[in-house]
Amino acid sequence: MTHRRGLRFFASKLAPTVFCAVLLSACAIGPDYQRPQVAEPAQYKEAQGWRQAAPSDALARGAWWELYGDQQLNNLVDKLNNANQTVAQAEARYRQAQATARSSRGAFFPTVDLSAGKTRASQGTGSSNASLSSSSSGIRDTLNTQLGVSWEADIWGKLRRGLEASNASEQASAADLAAMRLSQQSELVQNYLQLRVMDEQTRLLQSTVETYQRSLQMTENQYRAGVSGKDAVAQAQTQLKSTQASMIDLIWQRAQLENAIAVLIGEAPATFNLAVSKDIPALPQIPANLPSQLLERRPDIASAERAVIAANANIGVAKTAYYPDLTLSLAGGYSSSTYADWISLPNRFWSVGPKLAMTLFDGGQRSAEVDRAEASYDETVAKYRQTVLDGFREVENYMVQLKVLEDEAGVSNEALASARESLRLTQNQYKAGLIAYLDVVNVQATALSNERTVLTLLQTRLVASVQLIAALGGGWDGQMQPREE
Repeated sequence: MTHRRGLRFFASKLAPTVFCAVLLSACAIGPDYQRPQVAEPAQYKEAQGWRQAAPSDALARGAWWELYGDQQLNNLVDKLNNANQTVAQAEARYRQAQATARSSRGAFFPTVDLSAGKTRASQGTGSSNASLSSSSSGIRDTLNTQLGVSWEADIWGKLRRGLEASNASEQASAADLAAMRLSQQSELVQNYLQLRVMDEQTRLLQSTVETYQRSLQMTENQYRAGVSGKDAVAQAQTQLKSTQASMIDLIWQRAQLENAIAVLIGEAPATFNLAVSKDIPALPQIPANLPSQLLERRPDIASAERAVIAANANIGVAKTAYYPDLTLSLAGGYSSSTYADWISLPNRFWSVGPKLAMTLFDGGQRSAEVDRAEASYDETVAKYRQTVLDGFREVENYMVQLKVLEDEAGVSNEALASARESLRLTQNQYKAGLIAYLDVVNVQATALSNERTVLTLLQTRLVASVQLIAALGGGWDGQMQPREE
């Protein structure tokens, strides 16, 4: 009966406090989040005349590198996604953010503590003579076991604002992970495309070296026959050695790209080898997405906005420090001086009640913290707006670069066709003895320069196409963020 009366007393005293706490918890201190205003153009300045030939569903799946139609490239990106150590670091940071968000959610639940222990205490008798006569006077052993429950009522929304900030930070970390993965993928694809163009440049120089070797042999034969002079032989030999030197220079450049790819896929350069290929991936037609799509697709912009949400919530957390905290606690257990009757009804104890606590004076610390939180929010808003503007700038730059390079490539191909025809005619004239070999050397140098210019332009266009895809957010969207555990 005594036990039931205690429970009824607990319910009658604590229930009104809990009811009031629930009613008050409907409010949350601090501003509700609103997306910062950003000037968004209706369309890209360089989008006029842009050819939207490629289907956008390839980008929506996230495997944007498949637009280049190279299976070996696809395999390398798969390895990167699974073994890149920079991405692994970002993934670990994301899991940390997830754990922080789970911890914030746990603050809404009561805390249950269990303790058991033994203490020995002594209290003086008030007489020095008495303490000298008995060394054990006033010493007492106490056995305690206690179960306690405490719960902080989220009256002013402190916990809810904290959870809002933690969730936003988790989402920002997920976007950072997506941005890092996109960055590493972009770097890998760029390196791979440059390497494949370099293979073609090597084949071009090798073919040119073979041609120059034949020209040198022919010139030497003519010199021995007295048809041409020693200067023609020297010119032919100089041309051959210069081209061989250029071909040797490509060896270490290719090795650097190959080593960079090895590190990106998580392998040691010594164990990685990328065989020479005769195929150069085709240049895709990149769809020009609208600015609104850019905001949805770019992970760095998403991360910047999540940071604004977190900073906005932290303002509310800082402002709740002006208001009292209400904690409801319940504790009960057993206390005895002997083991024999430790856990028994006469030795039980319990306590229950609310605790209201607030700071009356702190020398302006709370005001300073609110000012700090508001300044931090202004910083994140400016960073978000700058990230959006940088995104627009990057897209505009790469779009105009691709457009100009396309026009330049057309002119360069026409120049190459003319150079090849000029070389053919010049060689025929030299074989007929109508011109000197110096004329052939000059035309050959011009033709080789045009050949390399066309390949260099192709390499630049391929790299710019990758950069544009990355600037548009690649294959990232909100559905591709790592799911919550």
